[in-house]
Amino acid sequence: MAITAEAPRGGLVEELAGTSYTFILRIKEIERFEDKHRGIFELWDSFFDRSKKATSAEIKDLLALALVGGGKKDREADAIIEECTPADYLRLYQIAQAVLGVAFMPDAFSETPKKKVTRKSKQGLTSVK
Repeated sequence: MAITAEAPRGGLVEELAGTSYTFILRIKEIERFEDKHRGIFELWDSFFDRSKKATSAEIKDLLALALVGGGKKDREADAIIEECTPADYLRLYQIAQAVLGVAFMPDAFSETPKKKVTRKSKQGLTSVK
């Protein structure tokens, strides 16, 4: 297995045009996005029809910034995203949603899910005779 096949915590590895890339949204990239577009939580809401739908420019900029967070230079990241065609837009939308989701909930896809602790009454814990 190649080292690029596994994303770091809070990141995602996805393939574009046959090449795998690491996408990570850090605070710095989120702030850059907000300076140019709108609040990141409003964008998050847009993925679930609770806000104005994300534009293609917002999606492309978010992914380019996530590539920067993953280690690419600004120009490299822009070039990678600009090579995509309109046929790729639905895939880009899906990747953007996943990138933002894993940034907000970095342990959502961890292999060892955390068990939810529930409180049971004493009646439920007694043995039946």
